[in-house]
Amino acid sequence: MLSTALRNVLAHKARLLMTVLTVCLGVAFVSGTLVFADSTAAAHRAAASRTFADTAVSVTADTPASPGSPDTPDSPLTDPLAHRLAAVTGVTAVRPSADGSATLGTANGDPLRAKRGANLGAAYVPGRDGKDARYPLVEGRAPARAGEIAVDRGTAAAGRLHVGDTVTLATNGPATAEHVVGIVTTTDTRVTTGGTLTLFDPATAQQLYATPGHWTSIELTAAPGTGQDQLARQVTALLPAGAHATTGQFLADQQARYVGVLTRGYQKTPMVFAAVALFVGSFLIINTFTMLVTRRSRELALLRALGATRRQVLRTLMAEAVLVGLAASAAGFVAGLGIAEVLPGLLSSGGNQLPTGPLVIGPRPVAAALAVGVGVTVLAAWLPCRRAAGIAPVEALRSAAQPAPRSRLRPALGTLLLLAGAGLLVPLAATAEDASQHNLNVALLGATALMTGLIAVAPALAPPVLRLTAYATRRSGLTGTLAHRNALRDPRRTAATAATLLISTALVTGLATIGHSTGQALDRQAAAGLAADHVISTGDTTSGIDPAAAQRVARLPGVRTAAAVADSTMVLGGKVTRVSGVDPATVGQVMNLRFTSGSPADLAPGRIAVSRSLAQETGLHTGSQVKARTGRSKDLTEYTVVGVYQDNPTARDVLGSRAEVQQNGFLPHSVQRILVRSTGTTSDELRTAVGNNPLLKVQSRDQLAQEAAGTMGDLLTLMYGLLAIGAVISALGIVNTLAVSVLERTHEIGTLRTLGMDRAAVRRMIRLEAVSVAFFGTLLGTAAGLFGAWAVGALANGAVAQYSLVIPWGTLLLTGLLSLAVGALAAAVPARRAAARTRVGTG
Repeated sequence: MLSTALRNVLAHKARLLMTVLTVCLGVAFVSGTLVFADSTAAAHRAAASRTFADTAVSVTADTPASPGSPDTPDSPLTDPLAHRLAAVTGVTAVRPSADGSATLGTANGDPLRAKRGANLGAAYVPGRDGKDARYPLVEGRAPARAGEIAVDRGTAAAGRLHVGDTVTLATNGPATAEHVVGIVTTTDTRVTTGGTLTLFDPATAQQLYATPGHWTSIELTAAPGTGQDQLARQVTALLPAGAHATTGQFLADQQARYVGVLTRGYQKTPMVFAAVALFVGSFLIINTFTMLVTRRSRELALLRALGATRRQVLRTLMAEAVLVGLAASAAGFVAGLGIAEVLPGLLSSGGNQLPTGPLVIGPRPVAAALAVGVGVTVLAAWLPCRRAAGIAPVEALRSAAQPAPRSRLRPALGTLLLLAGAGLLVPLAATAEDASQHNLNVALLGATALMTGLIAVAPALAPPVLRLTAYATRRSGLTGTLAHRNALRDPRRTAATAATLLISTALVTGLATIGHSTGQALDRQAAAGLAADHVISTGDTTSGIDPAAAQRVARLPGVRTAAAVADSTMVLGGKVTRVSGVDPATVGQVMNLRFTSGSPADLAPGRIAVSRSLAQETGLHTGSQVKARTGRSKDLTEYTVVGVYQDNPTARDVLGSRAEVQQNGFLPHSVQRILVRSTGTTSDELRTAVGNNPLLKVQSRDQLAQEAAGTMGDLLTLMYGLLAIGAVISALGIVNTLAVSVLERTHEIGTLRTLGMDRAAVRRMIRLEAVSVAFFGTLLGTAAGLFGAWAVGALANGAVAQYSLVIPWGTLLLTGLLSLAVGALAAAVPARRAAARTRVGTG
């Protein structure tokens, strides 16, 4: 039976090729992503190891330095300590450092390569040879005094900076003009993956990131044969209070993990594509094996007549599926290596380079390729193979293969699943108020039941839906009429062929509708929550706006209100939330606040207001007492809730007194936003008023709305990627089905030629049949996607206020036209073969 299975695979290799290609596509994404993940992780570790190759032990302060803050003590890391550490047995070199964050600006004040946690500033500390081995110079010289800096080569390329240029720079506070005197290289993966490095002379770096005479870290190099753990213990015994020692290996591992987290998103999208490709492709596999089994019904019946049991026939057919899965796994794994090889180049741009290295092929990608390729193929082929094993020996007496009998159970089961899915989604749309885990699970279960039911009842829906195309196809005369009847000849086959297009269209339609609706809601939300005309912000809670800059903004002509807002975090009700410190006297002029209870006038130290979502999550209401911790404070403070307001992105989760939030903020006594209400003041005037500081973002109401809508960019990219994959697999399915159909109808087509139909008419008939099938799948998929988008809208409304269903007609029209084009293009090869086989048919 195994040799029989092998002969059957070779005999039908052309038909099975489509299945191999489909499974190969999914396996390639899975194995390629896993190889890419392992390879980049190894490259990250290697790059981090190179960065800390000369660092055996690093000594840092327990409390990070906060220059300018009277509450932060001086760093215990001083030059005398560095001299004592240099005398430790096994230490060959000591490199003190002062480092922190530094943001460079472009000519118009925008930040250059801004990336959270990766815009580094540090001291260039020359050794005895006058060079800092950590930062090799490739051009110019090292910074020697205030006003001079050196930058890394990637940053210089991205900003088109050269030695002698002047660039705007900000660390925390007002921006300054600095002269670029040198360009260096670095192996720090935070910089090479898209960040920046700015080097200062030691005195300037100390003033910026510590205090004069103090350092933020001291790095030690060990003599050969000295273990890092041993040296760390020796050093720890000499450290003053407030300092601790860490091994270089720990720092390298920590940095590799950090950069891995930053690039982890690169690994998610290919896996989503793989899941969709395999899910959609499984229907093509089912269809392929069903057609092959139907055409081989006499052969299988003869095997039964010769004594083969049902189990032996099933094992033979499943062995064919395993062989196909193995071939697809092998081809997909090879293709996956190609994907893993090109992904770093595709994801690296504008100086944002991923660490590169040799491909790491471990057991995980190989096992995944086999499990996915063989597993999906076997599972998808099991149902048609099981049905084929039940063919009776008497079928061998029939003169032609008979189509599978219509099942009454399938439509009934499909209808029940449709009703079950609708029964879950309709109440969800009516009652759900947020995207809780329970609601997400219900939505997923309902959508799965709906799609499964729709696919099950698709054969019953094919005749009435395809009759909609009858008018259009019959305009082509006899060829159109024949194409329409051919599409209706076997509704089960038509439905199975359209299933791949149905699923991909439903995914794209649903995602496009949700994405478009959410983008529109974010636009409205940004406009509704903000009464100010412009917002000046730092973008995070650890940096602040220069007080002098805030005063200059307030004095600008046309500025009516310039309300400062202090942003921080608050641990409340067991979760970390965002708190905005405001002035109750001016908050109503710059924020559109809608309080369901209480009033912003009651805000004061110890008195807060919370958003409606937070109130629902924590059970708070006006008058509640709650203990919370704000910013860097380590003590819990008891607060009284004086109001609950509708969710507002400008107000964040909690509103508090500005003075209290400033006192406990990560940067004490600072503000992070200025909300400006003005008449005629432009963004350029405000940017000039804040000194073109690259730390600060100046945005109008329209720009804020555009930025909010821009958050849907990833979803739209994913949507078009899914559409492309669905289109490819659907095309393979249509090609496969039509090719088998042409083989079955060779004599029929030959008869048509004898009656006068020319080759062009034959090709047109096959194309119209394919377009009819594509129309069927597109129509059902669009309807399912729109219903799903409507049903899960309540979940989006809980996450995005003012959400309402807005149908992207242009996108849906484009999707429909593309689907029909896929059908027409997929029919090209079978149509040519049909025309070429007519001579045989007539003969």
